[in-house]
Amino acid sequence: MSQSSRDHGSARLALSKRALSKQMTRTISSYGLLAEGDHVLVAVSGGKDSYTLLDLLWHARARAPFKFDLTAVHLDQAQPGYDGRPLAAWLAAFGAPHQILREDTYSVVVDRTPAGGTYCAVCSRLRRGILYTAAERLGCNKIALGHHRDDALETLLLNLFYGGKLQAMPAGYTTDDGRFQVIRPLIECAEADIAAHARDAGYPILPCNLCGSQDGLRRDAMARLLESLERDSPNIRAVMLSALKNVSPTHLLDPRLLGRPAAPASGPVRLPVLSG
Repeated sequence: MSQSSRDHGSARLALSKRALSKQMTRTISSYGLLAEGDHVLVAVSGGKDSYTLLDLLWHARARAPFKFDLTAVHLDQAQPGYDGRPLAAWLAAFGAPHQILREDTYSVVVDRTPAGGTYCAVCSRLRRGILYTAAERLGCNKIALGHHRDDALETLLLNLFYGGKLQAMPAGYTTDDGRFQVIRPLIECAEADIAAHARDAGYPILPCNLCGSQDGLRRDAMARLLESLERDSPNIRAVMLSALKNVSPTHLLDPRLLGRPAAPASGPVRLPVLSG
């Protein structure tokens, strides 16, 4: 690679990092995701999103008007063919405090998933429990996940089409037991921008052999739907994100918004036969 090509790549990386950092900072400020004295466990899966999250948060510490700490945690789930050496070497060179945990969740997920089912629900539940245990041991009060704008939009469509509810992903929430806050600083960042940044940064991406082994997942279908819509409306994802931030509760049909009991979620409504 020529010197001019390297210089061009470095400039492009600096621009992408600056743009993503700016959006992440706005999200953190808008939703109050970080505060003085926080200790954040950053979940690093080995994918482009979590690498980007750790990189941006670590460098944001130097510019933040308050002090907070980070610890990166990677979970080796004992998947077949897993090789975490590139990630371990990257973490060591990067310099942020980190830990690599090993728990054989792979065997448990495969055993508990019925034939033809998807691994995602069981896998995420097990991962979440391990991260919560690690956060408590490390003294972390917050857990940062690398979900981005497209994850939120796909979740919205999944819930709309298959779950019968209007629900996406919040920028932050408190766990059911009240012990931790889960934050998503990249939730307003476009996946395409993160992917381009990750390529320029040269993160050593680890493949997920568990999810990647299953075809036809509904989330993949939602991603394809968004791509299809984007061909006619190039800004469709930005518009949908704006919709999630511009809700009109009075124009929805949930009785609870009017202070009334929720409608029963039974089968199809049967109208009475009118005589006369």
